[in-house]
Amino acid sequence: MQKNIVVITGGTKGIGRALVIRFLQAGYPVATCARSAADLDELRATVTAELPTAELHTHPADLSQQSETRRFTNFISGLGQVEVLINNTGSFIPGRLQDEPADGSQLRQMLDVNLLSAYDVTLALLPGLIARRNGHIFNICSTASLTAYPNGGSYGIAKFALLGMTKNLREELKQHNIRVTAVLPGATLTASWEGTDLPAERFIKAEDVAEAIFSTFSLSPQAVIEELLIRPQLGDL
Repeated sequence: MQKNIVVITGGTKGIGRALVIRFLQAGYPVATCARSAADLDELRATVTAELPTAELHTHPADLSQQSETRRFTNFISGLGQVEVLINNTGSFIPGRLQDEPADGSQLRQMLDVNLLSAYDVTLALLPGLIARRNGHIFNICSTASLTAYPNGGSYGIAKFALLGMTKNLREELKQHNIRVTAVLPGATLTASWEGTDLPAERFIKAEDVAEAIFSTFSLSPQAVIEELLIRPQLGDL
């Protein structure tokens, strides 16, 4: 009998790491990926020390590359049936559209990392979810999916598109009994904010985002939170 697993992309840092730990703490087998094999090894060592009975599967992959995404989803297919998919892989390059390279490379990079990674992973794993008529897909969007920021540039475009994809998935998959949730966190204390002189209290904790997602997943099957909007108590930065 195949196990039900939780798939979390980009699981070595920030929100992704907090999600890996939270689902492992709850007893779920978790599979994750990251570009850095060293970061995955460090995550595994931490999990082994803190949660020795946890089942963690790791695979190095750069999901901005379709060929590596395919290798990751093939790896997942050999582990078991997907119960939860959390598309967390993302990257942020601040700046104005007018200052970006004229060849459009920055937009293409932001789309590859923030949108197409989620698109490719979801489409590869979706047939299994539909066949079993069960599952929950979370896409980690952003408040930038709702509001245009002056320094958002192509990142904002990609995150708007990810929210649009999430809305489409929700409409298409409701009849298949698959829940779909857009997660829209504001400023969260992750590597993206390294070097800031703002106090930690001004940010959302990654662990709070993970807990909110886990609680959303834990609802009864006849309920779904379509959009999970989380902001710092004092508002956006």
